[in-house]
Amino acid sequence: MELALETHGLRKEFGDVCAVDGIDLVVPRGSFYGFLGQNGAGKSTTIKCLTGLLRPTAGSFRILGLDPTVDAVTIRRQIGVVPEDLGLFERLTAAETLAFVGQIHGLGRDVLDARARELLAFLDLARAAGELVTDYSHGMRKKLALAAALLPGPRLLFLDEPFEGIDAVGSRKIRRLLADFVAGGGTVFLTSHVLEIVEHLCDQVGVLHRGRLVAQGPLQVLREAAGRSRTLEELFLELVAAPAGQATTLDWLSG
Repeated sequence: MELALETHGLRKEFGDVCAVDGIDLVVPRGSFYGFLGQNGAGKSTTIKCLTGLLRPTAGSFRILGLDPTVDAVTIRRQIGVVPEDLGLFERLTAAETLAFVGQIHGLGRDVLDARARELLAFLDLARAAGELVTDYSHGMRKKLALAAALLPGPRLLFLDEPFEGIDAVGSRKIRRLLADFVAGGGTVFLTSHVLEIVEHLCDQVGVLHRGRLVAQGPLQVLREAAGRSRTLEELFLELVAAPAGQATTLDWLSG
């Protein structure tokens, strides 16, 4: 099995806090991998380590078979990233943003213009292409960040909560776009709190809890291992959350 991503004992500490605790990820090429966990589980920190925004405290990893300590530039040319904070230039327009990204990746003018037009039109940003990013809504910024990640034609996409703030129509378009990307041989590594979307799109799942990888593998295999067919939400809650029927001690809520 060829791997798009593999980590070995990946660890990230911030002082006395261990955000990512020695995880071993296995992401097959051509897969749609859903990386799940509660808030603060370490998902965004993991992505930042894998995409060069943070230096891991310990461990190693390979992306598309390449070692980032040796082939960092080659790797960056083959991945697309939509980070948690998006990382867009506020004083550029959408058209200027994509032109800048395309030039950095060495795209020819004709290819750059054609791809930018297609992406802006598909993501319903064409009419606002001349507006400054600072005037965009959160959902529009998410779409532009995705367009910038896809523009160079990456082989692996890292997406941190790509559906947050996206309306139903936009969400449907993005799901179709990502499904087509995977069908064409690409790999997606996605974090999302919308479990229904993950269940619909992803064929592989990893669950992070307090920095530790507590489950990983094909979704269907994880269901079978649980002993019966379960929804992703049921599996997730069993792995990381308190029982649904657990009483609270907040008696004042009832008046």
